[in-house]
Amino acid sequence: MRAQRVWKVNGDASIGQLQSRLDDLNKRLGQLESQHPDSWRLEELRASALNLSREIDDIRCAEATAALSELLRK
Repeated sequence: MRAQRVWKVNGDASIGQLQSRLDDLNKRLGQLESQHPDSWRLEELRASALNLSREIDDIRCAEATAALSELLRK
């Protein structure tokens, strides 16, 4: 049985753009944690940060797989 991708890769976003959004989210998380440690918004921001990091990982894996496939074809 083949493994199936759970997370959909956004082909329009570059790793740099996604990393920038992740950095912004992490900064907002740090500010919110220091100001309002019990805020319900923290979990929402954490979930968004996790989703972005997974998307970055998926793009990196797809790029590495494509590069490896190209090497193996030669």
